[in-house]
Amino acid sequence: MNRQPFVASWSGGKDSAMAYYRALKAGAVPKKLWTMFEEDKERSKSHALPIEVVQAQAKQLGVPSMISGADWAGYEEQFLSAMRSCVDEGISNGVFGDIDLEDHLEWVQNSCKKVGMKAIHPLWMEPRRKILEEFIAVGFEAYVIVIDTKRVPAQFIGRQFTIELMDELEALGIDSCGESGEFHTVVVDGPIFKERVPIKFDEVIVQNNYHFMPVSLEN
Repeated sequence: MNRQPFVASWSGGKDSAMAYYRALKAGAVPKKLWTMFEEDKERSKSHALPIEVVQAQAKQLGVPSMISGADWAGYEEQFLSAMRSCVDEGISNGVFGDIDLEDHLEWVQNSCKKVGMKAIHPLWMEPRRKILEEFIAVGFEAYVIVIDTKRVPAQFIGRQFTIELMDELEALGIDSCGESGEFHTVVVDGPIFKERVPIKFDEVIVQNNYHFMPVSLEN
């Protein structure tokens, strides 16, 4: 990917950060971060990050942030529209954080193909634990901010993502990567950031079986 421009699919969490990091190491040049938000564009999909946190991450990456808003029914249409706009600007590579879920990989690849974009998956088919150990070893800092309590005990909310946390999850038979949506993280520092993103956590919000730890920027 040497000197190839790319748009990064950016959730604000660990997998998208590692994919971005790998793309940089391969010599690619980031041009945009793309994040899908809820239809009202107040919170990001799945990770529930406010727009100011995503924009602060983008600022520390030195890359413009681009957001789309959709409910799940309109997700594909908004995805295609965003990727098409990137291709129109000469950004014909998309970097995605998929690891080993075939169905999602196929959806991303087929969708990108429709608009003439090449989908790149820097983490694909690597052992999940190996990716996470590298994530920590190179200096990323991340926190668990969303938990599905049907699959992960509530006490893990707000924990920093560490080797010790991974060991605790795995001892309970839980995938420490959370690849199937067991939990989500927010990344605030690491080798891709110019400076740490200053965040604070608010009181946990419970919605059915999901626990959310609201994230905002420190004043």
